[in-house]
Amino acid sequence: MGSETYGSVRTQQGEVRGKWRRSASGESAAFLGIPFAQAPVGKLRFAAPAPMAPWDGVRDALQYGATPARTEFPNGSIPEPAIPGESTLNLNVFTPRPRESDAGLPVLVWIHGGGYFSGSPASPWYDGRTYNRNGVVVVSLSYRLGFDGFGWIDGAPANRGVLDWIAGLEWVQENIREFGGDPSRVTIAGQSAGGGAVMTLLGMERAQHLFSAVHSISGAFGDMPMALAKEFGAALGKKLGVEPTADALRAVPEDQIFAVQQELSTPPGMDYLKSMVQDGPLVAPVVDGELIRRPTFESYRMGIGADKALMLGATDEEFLIMVAGQSEQLAPLPLPALLDSVGLSGETRDAYIASQPTYVARGNAALLGKYLTDGIFRSTVLRVAHARAGAPTWLYRFAFVSTSIGFSFHCLDVPFWFDCLDSPEVAAHTGPNRPQPLATAMHRASVEFASAHDPGWSAWTADTGATQVFGDGAVAARASRDEFNDVECLLKTAFRP
Repeated sequence: MGSETYGSVRTQQGEVRGKWRRSASGESAAFLGIPFAQAPVGKLRFAAPAPMAPWDGVRDALQYGATPARTEFPNGSIPEPAIPGESTLNLNVFTPRPRESDAGLPVLVWIHGGGYFSGSPASPWYDGRTYNRNGVVVVSLSYRLGFDGFGWIDGAPANRGVLDWIAGLEWVQENIREFGGDPSRVTIAGQSAGGGAVMTLLGMERAQHLFSAVHSISGAFGDMPMALAKEFGAALGKKLGVEPTADALRAVPEDQIFAVQQELSTPPGMDYLKSMVQDGPLVAPVVDGELIRRPTFESYRMGIGADKALMLGATDEEFLIMVAGQSEQLAPLPLPALLDSVGLSGETRDAYIASQPTYVARGNAALLGKYLTDGIFRSTVLRVAHARAGAPTWLYRFAFVSTSIGFSFHCLDVPFWFDCLDSPEVAAHTGPNRPQPLATAMHRASVEFASAHDPGWSAWTADTGATQVFGDGAVAARASRDEFNDVECLLKTAFRP
């Protein structure tokens, strides 16, 4: 991809200089690392995002900005670079028509995943060039991660990471016209924790004016109860040997807090898998009664966000890969006892086993991985659809099976939505024969949804269960609840959400 310095664009805070890129996807401009808030360091470390002070002259926006993630996880499914620096609250704008304030292009704002504790907006998979080719402006933004972003701290506002999302979206409302975008046509999208982030925002009164549509990809909800968040914060402070207050924790280096956070949030063995399904991430958005006033599903049932279009779905085998290497260890265990150990028991367990003959035949590890997939992701898709009954909602399944891994696993669908099968590390995930027709179809649906809030198939209703299926190069729309009927029994459980 060739690039050259591009002229400046004026934002509310000052001018930024980007770069013009030419590639097989077409021509577009990238403005990278634009700060939307002050660096969250010193007294601002655990504060709400502070407005960025105006600057004089032209600020270079030629390189990705610093990331809240300080290290890149070597086993991560998406290449997400960690970039050092203090000014971590920044965003990136990719646009085909900079400085055309009357262009009125739809806008896609991407919130990255990573379990609310890792990830980066600087991934080559999140480059907006292919959306620019189709007339969509893309913004990817960063937010504080882990305990710094979401942990309960006495004397600090709750949900600091959520406040970062809001500050980034407010920046978009104030500035995106200068980059050719229409602030009234903003779709927020994300995958995994990012998919949970956009579903959280969909249920928040304070965020409703900031977007008009939502695309949640394999969304992992937060909705941490405040009591549990306080318990976790107290445990972290005790482990560090300090009071869990803002003043005390500011003196503790980030890496020490991160290490303890990871230790406390990943109990050994099956307890960890059980907590993933029943509790969700232990460092995540908190139902604080103010910013997030109530559990998100309750907000949906009240009609919050019902005027917004929503597209959501999951891969067929999201977390199967987590236990695939444990086939020998898990094989001798009685299957009912194995599922009991991760919180699925009684009639619901028996009904679930009966609904999964293919995975039962593949062995205990396969069924356990399928349950993690269904308990965390696929059942959530149906729960959201039912909670939003009557609101415009489109469901899909991603059923393509990687020829290199053997599963339709977590993160595999991201390069298809972005139509970036030529990006680094994609072939290692998909296998060498990457199905471009599938990427073309999925990207087209994403563009249509961002542009017209309709991806091109029938909206879901409780009567039809209409679901689009993306898989193995074939794309088929099916008006049938059969696509998710194997998780219906899980809707009766007491698991969050």
